[in-house]
Amino acid sequence: MQHSLPRPRRSVLFVPATNEKAIAKLAQLACDTVIFDLEDAVLPEQKAAARDRLAKFFAERPAGAREYVVRINGLKSPWGADDLAAASGWATDGVVLPKIETPRDLLEANDVLDEADAPDTLKLWAMIETPRALVNLAAIAELGRDPSARLSCLIAGLNDLAKDTGVKLTPDRRYVQPWLMQMVLCARAGGIDMLDSVSNDFRDLDAFAAECGEAAAMGFSGKTVIHPAQIGPANAAFSPSVEALAEARAVVDAFALPENTSSGVISLGGKMVERLHLAEAERLLARAAQLESLRH
Repeated sequence: MQHSLPRPRRSVLFVPATNEKAIAKLAQLACDTVIFDLEDAVLPEQKAAARDRLAKFFAERPAGAREYVVRINGLKSPWGADDLAAASGWATDGVVLPKIETPRDLLEANDVLDEADAPDTLKLWAMIETPRALVNLAAIAELGRDPSARLSCLIAGLNDLAKDTGVKLTPDRRYVQPWLMQMVLCARAGGIDMLDSVSNDFRDLDAFAAECGEAAAMGFSGKTVIHPAQIGPANAAFSPSVEALAEARAVVDAFALPENTSSGVISLGGKMVERLHLAEAERLLARAAQLESLRH
């Protein structure tokens, strides 16, 4: 059962491809995924050097279970085509496409990867950060149901959405919550992961932890982060809690009792528990075992 679980993406750290010091420290960090950024974090005059730096990193990619992906520049930019062509030959797990707006944007990038004979293990991620992407979200996410399209994950980009729409980003995110919930719904319909947007104030870790908790409750797979200090709170929020694991074990144990093995519904602690709750409990316990194995 554990082998069927998708890899965890609780904490997904953006790292500028030009930041040598940050790249050197990655081995010390507990994030599940690293996104090397060639786009917003890299000045135009540094784009080519940043690409060369990543080519060197992936040529010497460290062993381990961590996922490494690359956010390239938009394919309509002067650097995007070269970024994608280079990434197709790297030992990277994925390519993050910024500011996609239609399914066609993903399919065109996929065609480039196919023509370059990139391995099937190289997946596409998409930033949902424009009004048009939101409008086309269901069709974009539906590509997750087609393995040949390579789509594996969506990322909420609230900063750009706020800029383009004029919607205010308040600490409680009340005005953008409908968008966030729609993102989760469409991603789940497409069978892919949905990552929450970054939190700009990396010094207020209490507020960040609360935001992570809300994102986990909303159904997000994990959180994109911009500072190592945010990794711990994100991992905690998107890992099964002690209480949740205890409840899951109780459900599994109850259905294992001889008198319940053929029951579709049982009573546990004064609550009705169905076999769908058993399946959910088993998935939760399998995820906990998976996370524990990654620590060793």
